[in-house]
Amino acid sequence: MIQGKNSSNLDEKDYKLLELLRRDSRLSYAKLAAELGLSESAVRKRIARLKRLGVIKRFTIDYEAPGEVTALILVKTQPPTPVPEVSKRIVAYSYVDKVFEVTGEYDIVVMARASSTRDINKIIDAIRSIKGVSETYTMVVLRIY
Repeated sequence: MIQGKNSSNLDEKDYKLLELLRRDSRLSYAKLAAELGLSESAVRKRIARLKRLGVIKRFTIDYEAPGEVTALILVKTQPPTPVPEVSKRIVAYSYVDKVFEVTGEYDIVVMARASSTRDINKIIDAIRSIKGVSETYTMVVLRIY
């Protein structure tokens, strides 16, 4: 078991439930219950608890639209602006799909998705204008598996 948020432990069933939902967040409670060997009621309670604890943040879809451009934007920050402050500004922008704070040479990795490279360029320019951002490096995704 791993120590979770609010001193709650996640057990094997919680991790299996999270994996099932990660693969297909539209699975019915009945299907989840059958896969986990639990009742539907128990699955509902587990999902509610995981949401309440902040483990499950949102349910979303994973898609690949024709012609869409996906880019990974690496961001370096500089003091005195804290990294979380920069991340919170970035996540509020249109086209930003995910923001990760990471270790290594760069502090933040941004996953952006837009209908054109022009729109990707707009988000890069917006990120570069944030106080505390010292450098960006962008990679356009060619293929997703």
